[in-house]
Amino acid sequence: MTTTPDARRTRRTTTLRTPGGLSLRLGVRAVAAGAALLVLALAAAVALIGTGDFPLTPGEVLRALTGGGEAGQRFIVRELRLPRVLVGLLVGAAFGIAGAVFQTVSRNPLGSPDVLGFGQGASVGALFVIVYLHGGTFAVAAGAVVGGLGTGLAIFLLAWQRGIHGYRFVLVGIGAAAMLYALVLYLLTKADIVEATGATTWMTGSLSGRDWSQVWPLAAVCAVLVPLILAYGRPLRMLEMGDDAASALGVRTGRVRAVALLAAVVLVAAATAAAGPIAFVALTAPQLARRLTRAPGANLLPSAAMGAALLVGADWAGQRLFGADQLPVGVLTGALGGGYLIWLLATERRAGRI
Repeated sequence: MTTTPDARRTRRTTTLRTPGGLSLRLGVRAVAAGAALLVLALAAAVALIGTGDFPLTPGEVLRALTGGGEAGQRFIVRELRLPRVLVGLLVGAAFGIAGAVFQTVSRNPLGSPDVLGFGQGASVGALFVIVYLHGGTFAVAAGAVVGGLGTGLAIFLLAWQRGIHGYRFVLVGIGAAAMLYALVLYLLTKADIVEATGATTWMTGSLSGRDWSQVWPLAAVCAVLVPLILAYGRPLRMLEMGDDAASALGVRTGRVRAVALLAAVVLVAAATAAAGPIAFVALTAPQLARRLTRAPGANLLPSAAMGAALLVGADWAGQRLFGADQLPVGVLTGALGGGYLIWLLATERRAGRI
């Protein structure tokens, strides 16, 4: 292992070399920031497990997770609260890494799945199953995936003009999001009062009532797609330089873009099916992670850790900071993310990019 200072950027890097001749350069700050975000996400998860009508200390939570403590505490932690927290961690990580992929491919900080309509497309698919097919958890998840993939294909085709260009991709996505939201409202008018109430609650975005039936499908999707996206980390970093430069370095730009976007769309759809269309996590997590790491590229793992920490932390705040009126996590992320979006637009305008 060797450590090399970068004189121009004063950024220290660490090079890891294997006996087989492979090497990997890691930014010291990026590694430290990613580790800190992971610890923060896990600490927020422990705090959230201990929150509720029967509060538990962090020590009691950890003992129950490792098989100790009283039988009642183990039941509350493992059966009632742990699935909700695991869904929050997985959904936040999925949104964070998917947002990093979208922003890298579009080369635009506004290139987020919820801004571009992918979350709304997944919502249309899920609501169609709820309203017309009266499907269960698996059917709703399948409908969300189909809706998200269909939306992704449509936006990709409409935005394609000798490649994907940042602001064209964003503008097409914003237009698609508006039309899909209108379709969501139409589907709600066709539902009876019970279905409309359930659908509205789902659309708000909430972790309440989540159980193991939501954990395992989402965990399986993340186990397959997250490593796939991570394997494309280096080509995604090169895409930020433009298609011509990336192609000159041997990157198959079309294949990288298609595979990464497809994987990100499925992640967004699966996360949306598990917890509803939680807003702005995919937009803010990659940007905040990049500001912490100050590293080029997609920052995939820090974005995933930031997304998990944001979502679990927002759910904890929604339960603890508003007294008896517990807020769904989607309400809190929407309020905070909307303010962040306004700040981001103002920043981009001052920079002359919009």
